[in-house]
Amino acid sequence: MMFFQVHPHLTDLVIRTLQATWQQFPWLGQEDIALTLLVYPPPIPVNTGGALTAAEFWQYLIPGAHYRGDVPMYPASVVKLFYLVACHEWLHSGMLQPDAELERAMRDMIVDSSNDATSLVVDMLTGTTSGPVLPPEPFRTWQYQRNIVNRYFQSLGWPELTQINVNQKTWCEGPYGREQEFVGRDRQNANRLTTNATAKLIHSIVGGVAVSASASQGMMELMERSLDPELLAQDPENQVQGFLGEGLPPGAKLWSKAGLTSWVRHDAAYIELPDRCPYTLVVFMENSTASKNTEVLPFISRQIASGIPTLEGAGVL
Repeated sequence: MMFFQVHPHLTDLVIRTLQATWQQFPWLGQEDIALTLLVYPPPIPVNTGGALTAAEFWQYLIPGAHYRGDVPMYPASVVKLFYLVACHEWLHSGMLQPDAELERAMRDMIVDSSNDATSLVVDMLTGTTSGPVLPPEPFRTWQYQRNIVNRYFQSLGWPELTQINVNQKTWCEGPYGREQEFVGRDRQNANRLTTNATAKLIHSIVGGVAVSASASQGMMELMERSLDPELLAQDPENQVQGFLGEGLPPGAKLWSKAGLTSWVRHDAAYIELPDRCPYTLVVFMENSTASKNTEVLPFISRQIASGIPTLEGAGVL
C-alpha cells in the first residue's frame, strides 16, 4: 500500500504538466523523467512544529500522484537528505555523540551541497574511511560497515525503500581505490533512489516525525532556501536557480535539496504558496542534455504551482 492516495485531480495535473514539458522540450524522453507530487489540504498535517505524534501523522493518507515514481535512478546529491536523517538517528540513539565538526559537515552537506562534507558524514555514520584497495577479508568487513545506512532504512519497513541504495559517497571527480572497487567498474553498486522514496522521506521530515520533532525541525532549517534575488545573485551555485525554486511565484517558501551531475538534474522540495495548499514535489531527470538545461525544472514547477488547489478550493481533493 502506498503512503499517499493517488488522486485523479492531481494525476491529471501531473499528466498535463508532463505533456506540456515534452512539447516545450521535445529532446526530453518519456523515460528520462520521474515525478512525485503530494498535496496537503486542510487540516494540514505538516510543518506544525511536531504537533502530531508519529502514530497520528501516519494516519493521514494524503492525496498525491506520480509518474514513474517507483523507478530507481541515480540520485546525485539528493541522497544527502538520507544521510542527514541517518545522522540525526545516530545522534538520537547514542551511536554518535554531538560533535562540532559533524554539525558543520551536516550543515555544509545540505546548505552548500558539499561533497567533502558528505565524505566526513558517511565516514562517521559507517565507521569507514576511503583509501587504497583493501585485501579481501578486511574489504568484506568494510563493505558490511558501509551498508549500515541501508540497513537502517530497510528497518523502517517502508515499501518505498525496498529498491533504494544509499551506501556511496558523492564525488566531484569520482571514486578511487576501495571506493572505486565498492561502486563497481560498471557502477552497479551506485546509489539509487526513487521519487516516491524521496517524497516519503521529505514527507516525514516536514511532518515532524523523522527521528523526532526536534530533529525534523533541525533538518528543515538546513533545507530552507531563500528566494531573495539579491541573495541568490551572491551565490552562483545556489540550489534555486535552474531548479524548482526558480519557477515559484512571489511569496512562496521553499525547503529543498537539489542534485546535479553531468547526466542528471534533480530537485526534491517542500513548498508553501500564499493561499494554496502546501505540497511536496520531487522531480528526477536523467539525460545529459537535461543536466545542462536550466529551464526544464522551473517550467515544471510553474505548471505544478499553477494547478495546486487554493485552501478554499481544497474540496476537490
